[in-house]
Amino acid sequence: MMTTGQAAHHDVRRGELAAFLRSRRERVVPEQVGLPRGRRRRTPGLRREEVAQLSAVGVTWYTWLEQGRDIHVSAQVLDAIARALLLDPNEREHLFTLAGVADPAPGTECATVSDPIRTMLRQLEPIPACVQNSRYDLLAYNRTYGNLLCDLDSLAPQERNCMWLAFTHPGWEQGLVDREEVIRAMAAKFRSAMAEHIAEPAWKHMLGRLQEASPEFREIWERHEVMRTTPGRTKRFLNTHVGLLHLDYQIMWLGPRQGPRMITYVPADAESRARLERLQELTLARQVAAA
Repeated sequence: MMTTGQAAHHDVRRGELAAFLRSRRERVVPEQVGLPRGRRRRTPGLRREEVAQLSAVGVTWYTWLEQGRDIHVSAQVLDAIARALLLDPNEREHLFTLAGVADPAPGTECATVSDPIRTMLRQLEPIPACVQNSRYDLLAYNRTYGNLLCDLDSLAPQERNCMWLAFTHPGWEQGLVDREEVIRAMAAKFRSAMAEHIAEPAWKHMLGRLQEASPEFREIWERHEVMRTTPGRTKRFLNTHVGLLHLDYQIMWLGPRQGPRMITYVPADAESRARLERLQELTLARQVAAA
């Protein structure tokens, strides 16, 4: 049985946990987790029901957690909540500490991109590089990548998804020289990765968008092809400003396999390197002109 002091400490910690969860929920916008905003949204950030859906827990149970009620919470549920709220490693550790539960996977990577990774992306220029997750969302990219197949900065955040662009954006489609092979592989990898996220609304929302927008995607999806990540190889891109590029595709994993990764496109020949340098010059010139 708890002493009076222990009970008081427990109450304080539950109150801190409740306040922390509310603050983290209110900072995440629906588009960040693949959910539609809708017209009647008065709550800043996500609704409790949306966090519950993303975490695969009951709405009532999650509400009690945010209200600081004395309920038991498992490590698996806390892990799901941490992912749903896009917690960084420090926030994740704080969540488990407040809940009084040992983290089964300390140091788990999250969907955020650290400042050192962003610096690395800039330093790689003119080599195009980006960070994406297993759903093909573009989490970060450098300026060369941002102008490789279209002007990514001009797109809404929810449109910055490589598979969505490959099936729906005319400029992106035209820039993929071997597009038929590329989109078939992307759909197969998406299906393989989705097996681990089958009930998550963000994944189902992306799948639904693609099926509604692209008959071509629907046809490929019905084949039920699966593929894990393939080793690096040379890819061909047709850039509207500098022409054909032969680039060696390489992956650096930032977390568990099938999770977040940095992708670089290193020029495979001298001509492609010269054209990437020219693309960088054009990009910088446009930025100066727009300033």
